[in-house]
Amino acid sequence: SFNVKEGSCYSCRGFGTITIDMDFMEDEVVTCQHCQGKRFDPKTLEIKYKGKVGADISLEDGQAAARACALNLVAQVRAACGGNLDRVKRVIKLSGFVNSNPDFTQQANVINGASDLMVQIFGDAGKHARAAVSCPTLPLGAAVEIDAVFEI
Repeated sequence: SFNVKEGSCYSCRGFGTITIDMDFMEDEVVTCQHCQGKRFDPKTLEIKYKGKVGADISLEDGQAAARACALNLVAQVRAACGGNLDRVKRVIKLSGFVNSNPDFTQQANVINGASDLMVQIFGDAGKHARAAVSCPTLPLGAAVEIDAVFEI
């Protein structure tokens, strides 16, 4: 995410623009040359699973994308807990968004890739409420996006 230091462009700090201080004139705002205004660092822009699940990528790849999202969520919560996952009391909810066509109806199966991982990592504390919805598109063409609520 461009909202956190780890995913944002280091040059513009995730703003997509750089303000040039013009001492006696109005400041100039220019597009960041490093990220071309995309706000992300190059590694963040390298999304492994892109496209529509069920059309461009398989159900299994969609599940792998959901698992990758879940791993990223665990990394973020671990950082928020000072590196100690034992501080996580439980996973409250996952909301999964699946880039898919209207005729694809297996969103819940895709998000199982994330849900199963939470239970593998946190045991019973990883059991959670969940939503799985279809989206006509996701940022940067990602196949899956997941957000989570954890109790710490």
